[in-house]
Amino acid sequence: MKKTFTPGDWVICRKTKHSSHPGPRAQQVAPASNGDQYSYTVDKFWVVTEVRDDGSVVLQTRRGKQHVMHADTPNLHVANFLERWWYASRFRSVEQATQSAPEARTA
Repeated sequence: MKKTFTPGDWVICRKTKHSSHPGPRAQQVAPASNGDQYSYTVDKFWVVTEVRDDGSVVLQTRRGKQHVMHADTPNLHVANFLERWWYASRFRSVEQATQSAPEARTA
């Protein structure tokens, strides 16, 4: 099933990260094979700013960065009702950053 996004949608992207000190929002923490680092996932809360004809979406971060991802990325989804309620402050901080900094930098 093809995912559909519209500008202004609140989306959550689950990113895989690696470091020696996972943060408090880290989920699914697992040690690396040599034991020096950890592999884990972190949910990122972004807002869709543009939907392109080639099937990609432009996503705005809280700090003004923009990411371009394909709409069918498995770790990307529109926030459901409970996620929108539970994480509303995080999404609102992204929207405020979008309104205050229209010339966002690209990552």
